[in-house]
Amino acid sequence: MSNNYKEILNRQKEYFRTGETKNVAFRLAQLERMQDWIGKNEEAIMEALHKDLHKAPFEAYATEIGIVKEEIRYTLKHLRGWAKPKRVPTPITQFPSRSFIYSEPYGIVLIMSPWNYPFQLTIAPLVGALSAGNCAVVKPSAYSSATSALIARMIKELFPQKYVTVIEGGRKENEALLSEKFDYIFFTGSVNVGKYVMEKASRHLTPVSLELGGKSPCIVDETADIALAAKRIVWGKFLNSGQTCVAPDYIFVHKSVKDKLLKQMTKQIRRMFGTDPCRNEEYPKMINEKHYERVLGLTKDAHVVCGGGSRKETLQIEPTILDQVSWDHPVMQEEIFGPVLPVLTFYDLEEVVAQVTARPKPLALYLFTGRKEREAYILKHISYGGGCINDTVVHLATSHMPFGGVGNSGMGGYHGKASFDTFTHQKSIMKKSVHIDIPVRYAPYKKKLNLLKKIQ
Repeated sequence: MSNNYKEILNRQKEYFRTGETKNVAFRLAQLERMQDWIGKNEEAIMEALHKDLHKAPFEAYATEIGIVKEEIRYTLKHLRGWAKPKRVPTPITQFPSRSFIYSEPYGIVLIMSPWNYPFQLTIAPLVGALSAGNCAVVKPSAYSSATSALIARMIKELFPQKYVTVIEGGRKENEALLSEKFDYIFFTGSVNVGKYVMEKASRHLTPVSLELGGKSPCIVDETADIALAAKRIVWGKFLNSGQTCVAPDYIFVHKSVKDKLLKQMTKQIRRMFGTDPCRNEEYPKMINEKHYERVLGLTKDAHVVCGGGSRKETLQIEPTILDQVSWDHPVMQEEIFGPVLPVLTFYDLEEVVAQVTARPKPLALYLFTGRKEREAYILKHISYGGGCINDTVVHLATSHMPFGGVGNSGMGGYHGKASFDTFTHQKSIMKKSVHIDIPVRYAPYKKKLNLLKKIQ
């Protein structure tokens, strides 16, 4: 494919102006084709994910393929209703008239996706973009090269380049694309790169969605079911070997149950991954050597309760729990994004709220408790993207709720109708009667103010 991005965008703009993508029947047909392609190529998708991240077929389907298929299914079911003009009330001051909201696509959108869930985090936003009637340029991560190549093949087999185009490559391609003018940019990745994307987008006043990350806390109080909490924390944290933007980044556990929780988490790690996780065929790996070395370095000079081992030839790091950690330790200075879980203790929830709110707003927060008043207290006092009560991670695996961050953890949301809304401009229209023209609004105003106050 030519690297003349202006030419690619011009072709897409010309095609978009034909209006074909705005036809709802056309949109539905494209989503159905995508659905069929995924169904026929599930094994190829799983193979690519195994090459990139050593994902087991079950994990690949549950966290990537299955979520995308559900997004498409949900969108196919509801798209006609979402796309219809919505009639809304009109103020009495504008009588007689009718008011409507029309949903229209932005035009040409850029989707930049990460390497940790390379299929899901590329195709799920693409479903939203196409359902809204846009054309799209898709830029998957170069780090997940096998999945990136598969996505390029998928899009080439499904759509003409004037409709959807995939650009493979790394930083050079990212910078070149961001220098072009798009109508919308959807980025998933790190906070630092997100800031760069927003800076570049601002030059063209291009609206953006930023799906970022951060240090997501997991709070376990003394009333929680500790055995169940341990099982769900271990599952959510070490899914994809910790390379999950909403993984619990650290634990805040009540002092009275800390030892019990540590014991139960160690038990669950052995149960799920065995005594030698780095030789477990179902345990994922770090995406590359640089990331492997960075995460491994976070365990230095730390008190390891469980794990700590690694295998460089396979880029695997054991599920590792760290105790006696302070906020000054290197592991607490950045998002971990790997299978390392530090544990902090607390005595009351006010202490937790003070510590969490003193730092950037997290993408996710998890609370394990047996008390409803504790739930209400945390929900009221801490701002975060989303989360779970008595579970981890699963809040993003639904098309019925938007997923996204707040503050440093991102802006904008998607999944289900939220995806359609993200890639749609809401155009407000008021249709006035031409048969009646009430003269109150016209000058000269003279003694009309009292009348205006009565009706407005």
